[in-house]
This record gives sequence, C-alpha cells and structure tokens, in this order.
Amino acid sequence: MYGKKVKLRLTFLIVLILSLGLTIYLVLVSLKENVVYFLSPTEIKALSELKKDKIRIGGMVKKNSINVNNDKIIFVITDFKNEINVTYSGLVPNLFQENKGVVAEGFLRDKNYFKAVKILAKHDENYMPPELSNKKGDK
Repeated sequence: MYGKKVKLRLTFLIVLILSLGLTIYLVLVSLKENVVYFLSPTEIKALSELKKDKIRIGGMVKKNSINVNNDKIIFVITDFKNEINVTYSGLVPNLFQENKGVVAEGFLRDKNYFKAVKILAKHDENYMPPELSNKKGDK
C-alpha cells in the first residue's frame, strides 16, 4: 500500500519522536533528583502533618539567636513571619552568621523544632571571597 520511502520516513519519524520523549523524560527525572527545594518556616507551620523524611528549611538566621554549647549550635531561622528553632552538631560554613541566609537539611521534630544534619550558608549576589576583597583593597 505504501512505498518503501514512505515506510522508511514513518519509521524514522516514530524513532525520532520516541527518542525525543525518552530524552525529555530522563532530563526531567534527573532535575527532580538534583533540584534543591526548601521550605520556609511559614510553610512548615502550614503543614497539615509532619514529614518524617529529610527536608530542607531556609530563611534568615535571627539576630542574637545563635547559641553555642560545646559541640551543639542552637539558632533560629526566620522568614520574618514565623520562626523555627534549629539544633546542629558539627562545623558550620564560614558564611554562617546572624541576619544572613541559611538552608538547613535535616528532620522536623515538630512545627517549632528542627534537627539539622547539614548547614548550607547562602550569600547574596554581592558576595566576594575574602581573598579577592583583600586584593581589591590593596590597589
């Protein structure tokens, strides 16, 4: 019914569409696994039930909230509407300071308490490494 050229073109078109669909699917799955999402304290307060798996929360470290006891650091993350208390054992990044952005990864104990296993300090778009800022001041 159809000629060899038509069958060949149709086969090529089907293979091309399937390959494109598979590629898009693999890219989306990869992005889903690698994109970092975090919840704000307000979003945590609005949760209907507590999540048992590892999550990330983000916001600003509240001023005068950092308390260091031996190997434990206790601080408050705020989004200027709600706050959540965070405890962390370990070393914190150099950029971790009051009134600076932070993302904490860990487990939610209740809507007011978060046990962090990793701290990621955030910087604004004007961040300059200390090595470069010292050289700039020398000139």
